[in-house]
Amino acid sequence: MKKAIVLLLLAATAAAAIWFYKRQNDLPQVPFSKVARETISNTLSTNGKVEPIEFIEVRTDVSGLVKSLPVQAGAGVRQGQLLATLSQPGAEEELASAEARLAQAKAELEALQSGGRLGDRAEIEGSVNRLRQQRQAAQTNLESLERLLKAGAVTAYESAQAAQLVRDLDVQLDALGHRKDALVGKTDLTASAVRLREAEVAIRLAKTHLAQNSIHSPMAGVLYSLQAKPGAYLQPGDAVGSVGKLEPVRVRVYVDEPELGRVAAGQAVRITWDAVQGREWTGTVARRPAEVVSLGTRQVGEVLCSVANPDGQLVPGTNVNAFILTQVVPNALTIPKTAVRRDSGVGVFVLEGTGSVRWQQVKTGASDALRVEITSGLKDGDAVALPTNFPLKNGAQVKAFFQ
Repeated sequence: MKKAIVLLLLAATAAAAIWFYKRQNDLPQVPFSKVARETISNTLSTNGKVEPIEFIEVRTDVSGLVKSLPVQAGAGVRQGQLLATLSQPGAEEELASAEARLAQAKAELEALQSGGRLGDRAEIEGSVNRLRQQRQAAQTNLESLERLLKAGAVTAYESAQAAQLVRDLDVQLDALGHRKDALVGKTDLTASAVRLREAEVAIRLAKTHLAQNSIHSPMAGVLYSLQAKPGAYLQPGDAVGSVGKLEPVRVRVYVDEPELGRVAAGQAVRITWDAVQGREWTGTVARRPAEVVSLGTRQVGEVLCSVANPDGQLVPGTNVNAFILTQVVPNALTIPKTAVRRDSGVGVFVLEGTGSVRWQQVKTGASDALRVEITSGLKDGDAVALPTNFPLKNGAQVKAFFQ
C-alpha cells in the first residue's frame, strides 16, 4: 500500500515537471533591452544649397566681342584684377580722332596767343617792312626837295607832292598796324579755348570708352562663376562672371514647415556633400526663416547657416546634405525607439520579475536615429520589450532574452 502511494507521488511529480517544461517551451520568446544612461542628440536631417555670403555679379557696360579671358573660373582674384577684355568697334579710332582735334586746337590757340596765325603775321610784317623802306625813301626825297625849294630850284607843287606821298605811306603803315591788332580778337581767343576744351573732353570720353573694354574684378575673392566665353558678343548689362568670398560660405537649408519649431539661431550644423565622400563641414545656424515658401511639393523655411570652408571646396550652387543639431541631452534615460508602442497611448512593455510583461505609459523627449529619451514612466534597471512577430498583452508570460 505504501509502495503504491510513493509510486503515485513520483508519477505526479514527473507529470508536473513535464507540464512545467512544456509550458516553458510554449512561452513566446521576446527580446528585451535595458534602459541605459547616455547623451542623446536630436538631429534634424534635410538638404540645402551653398551660396556665397558676400558676392558681386560682374557685368559689362558696353557692347563688344569677348577678346580674352585671362582668369579661369574657380581662381582667386585680387580687387582690380583683369577678368576680361572686349573688342569695342570704333573705340580706338574715336580716341585717335579726338587726339588729332586736340593737337589742332592747341596749335590754333598758341598761334592766337602769339598774335595770330603765322602766315597772316608774316604777310603783314612783309608789307610793313616794304612800306617803311618806301617811307624812308620818300622822307629823304621830301627833305631834299624842301632844301631845293628854298634855293628856288623846284616848285612848291613838287615839294607838296613829296609830302603827300610820305603822309600816304604813314596812313598805310597805320592801317597795317590796325590789321595786325585785329588778327587776334577776344572772341577768337574764347572760341579757340572752347575748341581746346571740347577736344580734351572728347579724349577723356574716348579713353573712358576704351577703358570699358577692360573688365576688372570689383573685389578680392574667388571667380566662382564665369559666364562669358571667348568670341561671344556681349550687350551692355550682360553678365561676365561672379566674384565672391567663399570662407565662410552660406548654406541655405530647406527645413519642412512642421520642423521649424526645432530650429534656433546658434545651433550647430553639419554639412556633407555626396560628391566628396567622408568629408564634413561644420557651422552654425545664423538666421531662422522669415517666411515659408514652396519647394516642389514641400512647404519649407529657408534657414541660413554660416559654414566654414577653409579650402574653398564647397562652391556656390552645390546641393548638400544638412544636419542641424537641435537638442543635446546629457545623461539621458534612453531606450531603443523601436520599443515605444502606440497601441493605447504612448508606452512600453516592461519585464516583471515573474516573467510577465506590464504595460507602462511613458513620456518621450529628445531622440536620434536609434534611441529616444524617456522623461517619465521608467527608471534605471528597467527592461523593455522590443518588437516581436506576435502581439503582447498586459500580464502575458514571456521567455525573455536580451539584445
